[in-house]
Amino acid sequence: MEGMVRKLSVSQVRLDADMLDEQHTPTTGRSGDKNDPLNWSTAAKIRTYATICLFSFIANVNGSNFTVAIVPLVKHFHVSATRATFLVGFNVLMFGLGNILWVPLMRVMGKRPVYLMALAVFVAANAWSTKATSWGSLLGGRMVAGFGAAAADATVPSVVGDMFSFEHRGHCMMFFHFALASGIFLGPLINAYIVQLHGWRWSCGFLAIAGGVIFIMAFFLIRETQFDRSASADAEDEKPRERTYREWLGVTLGYNRDKPMQRFLRTFWDILRMAVYPPVFWVGCLVGLFVGWTIVIQITASQRFLKPPYSWKLGSVGLFSISGWIGTVLSFFFGGKLIDIIVKRERRKNPAGILKPEKRLIALFIPALLAPVGLIVYGQCLSHNTTWVGPAFGYAMHSFGFTAVSNIAVTYAVDCYRDFDGEALVTIFVVRNVIAVVCSFYSNAWITTDGLEAVTGTMAGLQWALLAFALPFYFLSRRILNFTDSYGPQKRRLREAQAGALA
Repeated sequence: MEGMVRKLSVSQVRLDADMLDEQHTPTTGRSGDKNDPLNWSTAAKIRTYATICLFSFIANVNGSNFTVAIVPLVKHFHVSATRATFLVGFNVLMFGLGNILWVPLMRVMGKRPVYLMALAVFVAANAWSTKATSWGSLLGGRMVAGFGAAAADATVPSVVGDMFSFEHRGHCMMFFHFALASGIFLGPLINAYIVQLHGWRWSCGFLAIAGGVIFIMAFFLIRETQFDRSASADAEDEKPRERTYREWLGVTLGYNRDKPMQRFLRTFWDILRMAVYPPVFWVGCLVGLFVGWTIVIQITASQRFLKPPYSWKLGSVGLFSISGWIGTVLSFFFGGKLIDIIVKRERRKNPAGILKPEKRLIALFIPALLAPVGLIVYGQCLSHNTTWVGPAFGYAMHSFGFTAVSNIAVTYAVDCYRDFDGEALVTIFVVRNVIAVVCSFYSNAWITTDGLEAVTGTMAGLQWALLAFALPFYFLSRRILNFTDSYGPQKRRLREAQAGALA
């Protein structure tokens, strides 16, 4: 019998692990512990998740705060428009790279202390930016602000996995992506009026104040979601006491005392190795292209609409971003609830309860039709100086696709590597933000050389090309996942599962 266990195939171990996820629902949780996030009351889950999503919203407002202030910054610091975009680009870069530190810290310290520390950094960096007197000081402040904001990004899907079952994960993840996209699209509106009425410094001052308010909310409302279900299962007969509200305010509940430094370094190493997993790298490139061109749309809009023949005021440019937000609202069902409906339907056909992450990719069909076309419409209309309705319509179409594609692709990656969801998301968001930075840095020169019409057409083609990779990931999913189980952190995870079977 022991010899047979040793011969368990990689694919069989993965299937066994997948079927275990069915046991992690709030109704049938493996633990009877009321402190298990899966067993929390709906109100407790909403308080925690809503506060984290609010942090995600303001973090993305922070990322877009200078997209509408390029012209005032050029005049104030006497720099080129390309150099002025560095304030956006390097902020976005740190927004991705910051999670290389935050996620390993999360694995050791828990999620609650990470959010509190990150918010403190975020507030301090924006206060610093408000008082910056030189270009270098302001650039440094924006980079540190991006680092603090990063904790509201790659850590969040792990929180969703802690609190919600597989069949509700896509819909719940959509709230995170809705908050993220709302920050990206409503951020320019908020910042445009602040810059127009009070100057660019107060766009940073507003963020410092908002971050301080969210810090207070986080201290009183965010519970620790990190929970060791294996330990709870071992002690199930003891019926652990439910924590009081005051106990939930502690910052050591998620601390892992089992070789913390080794765990930190191992998580850091796992993040680097996740980059060579094809599903993770593809999702990072796909989402990065959509994020990058969303930033380019915002920058080009602020430059084009402030000049003749439009000659808008800065606040009106901010109002233009509402069209992008409308696209986000319309995508809520198609990027969230729809993928859960598809998964539930598959579950009914599959009594064994084996998870098939690739089924979520079916929902990419609708945004794949709309988003690149929207980019072409935006470029064509703005190049020919049409009425603002045309570019706004194209912007809404692209934003619809951006939000839906992001949630579908990220949820797919999380489902592929549930034990390493935080690590996978760091890799995805680093790749995403590097691509976004490259787009923001070089878009001005490219558009100047080839024209917005040609550039948006090329980028629409690239988006379709990357979306087409969903086909092999769908039809060859099991082969690809079994292949990635043969190296990197997945190999270690399955080796541990085999050892557990032997025991």
